Amino acid sequence: MSLLDTIAAIATPPGQGGVGIVRVSGPKVWTIADEIFRSTGRPSQASGGTFLFGTVRASDGSEIDEALCLIFRAPRSYTGEDTIELQGHGGPVVLKNILRRCLEAGARMAQPGEFTQRAFLNGKMDLVQAEAVADLIHAQSDRAAHVAIEQLEGGLSRQFNQVYNALMEVAADVETTLDFVEDELPEHVFPGLGQKVDLSLQGLDELLSTWDEGRLLREGARVVIMGRPNAGKSTLFNVLLGSDRAIVTAIAGTTRDVIEESLVIDGIPLRLLDTAGLRETECRIEQEGIRRARVHFAAADIVLYLIDSSQPVSQEDDDHLAALDLSRTIIVLNKMDSRHPDFLMKELGVQPVDASLMTGVGAAAICAAIAQKLGGISHAPAHAVISERHRNLLELARNEIVQARERIAEGEELGAAPAAEHLRAALEFLGQVTGRVYHHELLNNIFSRFCIGK
Repeated sequence: MSLLDTIAAIATPPGQGGVGIVRVSGPKVWTIADEIFRSTGRPSQASGGTFLFGTVRASDGSEIDEALCLIFRAPRSYTGEDTIELQGHGGPVVLKNILRRCLEAGARMAQPGEFTQRAFLNGKMDLVQAEAVADLIHAQSDRAAHVAIEQLEGGLSRQFNQVYNALMEVAADVETTLDFVEDELPEHVFPGLGQKVDLSLQGLDELLSTWDEGRLLREGARVVIMGRPNAGKSTLFNVLLGSDRAIVTAIAGTTRDVIEESLVIDGIPLRLLDTAGLRETECRIEQEGIRRARVHFAAADIVLYLIDSSQPVSQEDDDHLAALDLSRTIIVLNKMDSRHPDFLMKELGVQPVDASLMTGVGAAAICAAIAQKLGGISHAPAHAVISERHRNLLELARNEIVQARERIAEGEELGAAPAAEHLRAALEFLGQVTGRVYHHELLNNIFSRFCIGK
């Protein structure tokens, strides 16, 4: 990528729509705009923040489409560069023809995330805010969108900068001690430095504590439905989705593979997985389905374990329940409308949810139990939360700070030099979070996940 290039891309999703947008940004934008766009005025002469109505013209002068040309002059644009947006009709053929004309006139095709990368390189936003753009686009719930907006507005960046600046001050103080002759430092210096390092660790730990919530909002909580065959797993799957997504029959072993769908419950995005019934079987296909069910169970945030209450509790159910982590398990007693007279469960210390899923009874209680297991995230005040990339860098920084703290706690001047090295490394990791420190590979890793046109 080069900032000397002028880039262009379709900025609206694939498919048909009333309006489609082609974005062009870079040093040749006015030359390109004057060549391809016809109006009562020339785009190169128009003021920033205005638009022209006209037509996009092919190289032979024929009309490609009627369009609006929005004018953005540097630095008051998304990328911080001179930019235009051509808003035409939202058909895929029309937009491709407009884009092709921009490329013929001297632009090149933008790479994924290149517009946002230019915004970062031109100082319009830091890396944390740039990632919030992608989070906002991919938000699966209102709460996820609110969190992304707060991050885009700089809420999370300010927290990172506070930790970075505090640690920078500590590092500077430690570096200063290196200039003193041995035994010249007052006794209170190292304890004071230790207290400052502890405050930095506290701020860093507060950021790390938001990781679980951030993961759930960005990726969705993994909710795995498990149980013996014919317990009602696929019925529950369909009831929660509100559609007949999974096949439901009275034949045991109907579901043989994992079926996954997304939904939102109480403002929390979920990845709901229906799995094969747990039983001993000679069928190799069903055995593979059960193996996959166990793999997803191990990675689940919440397990919905269904029990058929129209039958006495089986030894298999008892064995499965004994192996479950009840802190992340919701037990559902299905078919309560035809409960078996000998149905009796062992006391597990958790309250099961009664249900009759064929009639929809109990679905609301199951949804409420899921929301409760997730800790009431949807009702907590919105605040910026960290991503997987942030967490990894914070963990690396924390490890360096802890080692620095240990050397400082020794209270010896010989420990100042290694402590300073650890603090420098911690600052390097923290700087990569917001982009104070960056390299080509880091930018590629972040922006390659964006869509083309953003």
